[in-house]
Amino acid sequence: MISWRAGRVTALGRAWRGARELTADVDGTSVKALAYPLLTGEPAVGDRVLLNTTAQTMGLGTGGYAMVVALPDRLPEDAPSGPGHLVKARYTPLQAIVLGADEQDSPHHELLRDADSLDGMPVVAADLHSALPAVCAAILADRPGTRIAYVMSDGGALPLWFSRTVAGLRDAGWLIGSVTVGQALGGDLEAVTVHTGLLAAHLILRADIAIVTQGPGNLGTGTRWGFSGVACGEAVNAAGVLGGRPVGVLRISEADARDRHRGLSHHSLTSYGRVALSPAELAVPSESGAFWDAVREQAKELTPRHTVHEIDCTGLDEALATSPVGLSTMGRGPDSDRANFLAAAAAGRLAASLLDR
Repeated sequence: MISWRAGRVTALGRAWRGARELTADVDGTSVKALAYPLLTGEPAVGDRVLLNTTAQTMGLGTGGYAMVVALPDRLPEDAPSGPGHLVKARYTPLQAIVLGADEQDSPHHELLRDADSLDGMPVVAADLHSALPAVCAAILADRPGTRIAYVMSDGGALPLWFSRTVAGLRDAGWLIGSVTVGQALGGDLEAVTVHTGLLAAHLILRADIAIVTQGPGNLGTGTRWGFSGVACGEAVNAAGVLGGRPVGVLRISEADARDRHRGLSHHSLTSYGRVALSPAELAVPSESGAFWDAVREQAKELTPRHTVHEIDCTGLDEALATSPVGLSTMGRGPDSDRANFLAAAAAGRLAASLLDR
């Protein structure tokens, strides 16, 4: 199912790194839309726009935007020819050619060609994009000045430009850079795989810690294996085989209405218990109460392969409050689902502690 609409730009809204909000009139209805100027050109009031309105038609939650496909009367100029042979969003109408850090024309190719080690760099893997600022908050609270890189996989949004979170963290200096891997695009560096993305974060960006998670827009089906977050188990494997220190964020919720995500989510049990074959270090807040006792009991299922650490969370609520971007997961903030953000922050604290070992 695809829904197409034609409209005309009536107003321009916020802009952030690589993205521009706008409002379009579509047959007398005002529609909120998002353009990526590097793909479509910079929109202006009065432009005709071709919109993909599928997300709005289906009522999808992430963003709620129609997506600008083209400005038919004012097409962008062809990009000048130059280095870059990686095609991302391949064989879609908006496929883009980018310069991969790992390809032959890259100035970093020689550095990455035989690279095979992360030299013990901690790598934090998370299921949801919303964990990113919480992990960063804990790391920077415990170790100010830590160089954190974000490696974005392609399980959610493909353009990194969609993420206001990443734009805000970059502007605040919380991230030193980003690498988009697989079909994802728009990072400071591009790479073919999570493996070369991690190596690029370590060797090119000179990160102390890398965080790997999908972009906004988690996909799940309510089945054991049918969710995009299985990629965090694959990230653990990539970090492990490259000699990194994998740290896993456990997806924990005290407010999710779905039984499969209440307490320790089945996503974490599958990703770390079945997909992640390399040993990882997992963080569980050492909070008191029946809820946390139950979570710790659930986490015992993961101990045959992984090490589960109970993390003292003193000061982490205050660290989360310093985030330069809003904290929200599935529409819930720390006031309504503290456990979710505390679990992500606990993993950040664990990762920071590995730098001292």
